[in-house]
Amino acid sequence: MNGVINWLEDKFMGPLGKMAQNIYLQSIRDAFVIFALPVILTGALFLIVANPPTSVDWPIIHAWANAVTPIAPQIMFPFNLTFGIMAVTVAFGVGYSLGERRELDSVMSGMLSMLAFFMTAFPVTDITKVPFGDVLNYLGGQGLFVAIILGILTTEFMRFLISKGFAFEMPAGVPPYVMRVFRALVPFMITLPLVWALEWITWANFHITIPQAVLELFKPLVSASNSYPAALGMILLMLLLWFMGIHGMNVVSSVVYPFWMSNLADNAKAVAAGQPAHGIVVEPFFHMFAHIGGSGATFGLALFMLFSASKQIKQIGRTAIIPTLFNINEPILFGLPIVLNPIMLIPFVLGPTIIVTLNYILFATGALPPVIIQPPFTVPIFLGGFIATGGHFFAGLIQIIDAAIAAVIYYPFFKKYEAQLVNQEKESAEEVAEAK
Repeated sequence: MNGVINWLEDKFMGPLGKMAQNIYLQSIRDAFVIFALPVILTGALFLIVANPPTSVDWPIIHAWANAVTPIAPQIMFPFNLTFGIMAVTVAFGVGYSLGERRELDSVMSGMLSMLAFFMTAFPVTDITKVPFGDVLNYLGGQGLFVAIILGILTTEFMRFLISKGFAFEMPAGVPPYVMRVFRALVPFMITLPLVWALEWITWANFHITIPQAVLELFKPLVSASNSYPAALGMILLMLLLWFMGIHGMNVVSSVVYPFWMSNLADNAKAVAAGQPAHGIVVEPFFHMFAHIGGSGATFGLALFMLFSASKQIKQIGRTAIIPTLFNINEPILFGLPIVLNPIMLIPFVLGPTIIVTLNYILFATGALPPVIIQPPFTVPIFLGGFIATGGHFFAGLIQIIDAAIAAVIYYPFFKKYEAQLVNQEKESAEEVAEAK
């Protein structure tokens, strides 16, 4: 077993660990989590208000639906705008985050990325005659890929221009805000016309905008990312990385987050329009429905630890139980430990794999309503599923069932590991007694 672990560390985990430190992937992740997520969560509140869970046959729910139906367009106004500018926030976020890592003026690099993206989203024609609603989709979820690409390219181009001296350097004594403006002026004046020319060429020849063109190219990848094999591959990679001590969710999400968010945005818009939603593999699919109690679905395991016959495990359980309630389980991963513990590897991987399979079937068949909201990953069990699906109790119940399934799988392996530690503790106590 040690030989297999060493081989995985040398050949597999090393490159993936380096991937997690890639500045482009880190910048993309930060753009979604820091910049886009607050906007999305705020807009999602209005989506919930405008779409009460009418499947629940309660008088208060019917009264809620009757109250909001006449003013649904007005209630949906904030939702449409917040989700509608998701890609704009991501463009700024990628430029800002990458600019910080490249030691540029991060605000200016973010502004440049955002303006460049704006230019690509509109047809190069009389802009006063372009309905804003027609463009809104491509400023939101359907423009994410272009927002990310431009965020990286414009920031790196800005860095290149400044490093080659294409910037106005002001003498000492000039106020800092003036220096910031003039230092960024030349990169702005070169980059934005280039993006405008590229958009004009695309529009003139194909009568589509750049986001529309790129979306067509990425459609097969988006569809593939929403499949069961993709979901299974993602959860297995997350767990194997964690077993080696690498933050699996961070590594995987840094690559696939754009696909998750695109599926989530499509779900929210479909539900808002009263249409079927088909996005299954989104961020809450893992954080809310697979990582219950933390990566590896360790909620039940934390409860077992509280009542363990091993003093060591019981003490770790007391330390870990509160974080586990909020889906934070590093005390278990590194304290029990699960990391590099061959006995705990099988349930750590098998439990979430079964859960993901069951949940995928439930979502695909429509037994579970689609995820339309991405709650913070710290939302406790039941509430997370309830919120993520827009207020459906069954989703919260499924979380509890998922946790129970994982607990049953963990139990025999936990008892085997517990017996080992109990024996070790007895031997240590005997040695201490003999020494006295």
